[in-house]
This record gives sequence, structure tokens and C-alpha cells, in this order.
Amino acid sequence: MTEVGPTSQREHTPGDAGAPDPAGSGPAAPSPTMQRASRLNVGNMMRSILPLVVICLVIVAWTTWRQSGDEGVRTVDPSSTIQLASARASYPVPAPEGLPEDYLVTSARTDAGNAGEGDPVTLEIGYLTPSEEYAGFVVSDDPSAGAIVDVVGEAEEQGTVRIGGQEWQRLTTGRGETALLRESDGVVVAVTGSASDEELETVAQAVEPYSP
Repeated sequence: MTEVGPTSQREHTPGDAGAPDPAGSGPAAPSPTMQRASRLNVGNMMRSILPLVVICLVIVAWTTWRQSGDEGVRTVDPSSTIQLASARASYPVPAPEGLPEDYLVTSARTDAGNAGEGDPVTLEIGYLTPSEEYAGFVVSDDPSAGAIVDVVGEAEEQGTVRIGGQEWQRLTTGRGETALLRESDGVVVAVTGSASDEELETVAQAVEPYSP
């Protein structure tokens, strides 16, 4: 009778199911050196980007401030309009000269383009004053011109005031605004608007005969 020996056990190989992974489960943890290098790379990148971000923010803020300061203000150069009025008018056309830079010209118009020889000529110039109010200048040798009637039509006399060596009549218009009026040889010069009396007087004081 043959003896049967103990059952031999089969050795497990790494590829067998259920065998433990000699390398352990999951990916190997990065070394401390690699972790430190990664942190340094992120820190350097942030330090490089931060100045650029700050510069961009400053540029945006400056541009926004400049645009908001000029928003809604459209300025014009009145020189060509004044020159045309002076060339066609039969009287020496006066206009404000040498006003401070913060008096911005926002409009300038004349009817001289359609005027023939001897026809009346009216010149109007509008200003935005330092207090952001309106000051209007008008001169005409036509007392029935709309720009003149708008000033004196319902105005009440408030006496006179001497400005720049000239006598001006002070009025209160139908809109409740101050108007400064001067008339000589059939030519009417007026300064009026929502601006303060001081700003209107500054415009009136700058009025002088135009010289090209």
C-alpha cells in the first residue's frame, strides 16, 4: 500500500489573484524635495504675476477717472466762427478773449454764413464754467435777433455795474438768471446764463474787439 504524503502547497506568484502587491497599494508619495520644489514654483509664479496685476488695475482706474471727468462735455474751437462773423459783419465784432482754461467752449454759432453785405450778423458762444454751469455770450446788430430777445424779452432791470472799465446793465431774465447787457451804436452785447454773477462778470470782462 502506497503511502500518500502531505498535499504540497502551490506557491503564489505576484500575478495570482488575491496575492498581496509587494509594492503596496496606490501611487508612491512624492518626496519632500519634490514637494518643496512645487511650492517654490507656485510662489515664484504668484510673485511674478502680482506686479502685472497691480499695474493693470492702476491703468484701468486712471482711464476710468479721466473718462468720467470728461463725460458729457464736448468742447469746440470757436475761432473759425468768430472769424466768419467778423468778416461778414458791418461792425467790429467783439468776443471773449483770454478766459481761464477752465472756461470750456461748448458751442459757437453765427448766421454770418447767409449774410449779404450790410445784413445784420449775430454771434453766439456758450461756455461751461468752473462750477459746471452755463454762461452764454451773444453779440448782434439786430435788436430783434432771437438770441437777444431771449435775454431781454421778459427781463427786469437791476441797475448797472462797471466791469473792465465798461458800464454794463444788470438784468434778471424771465428764467431768473442774471444778464449783463451793453449797447453801443446799435450793437448789443449780452452775457447771461445759470452761472454765478462772478463767473458771468469774468466772461464780460474778457470781451474785447476781435482781431484776427
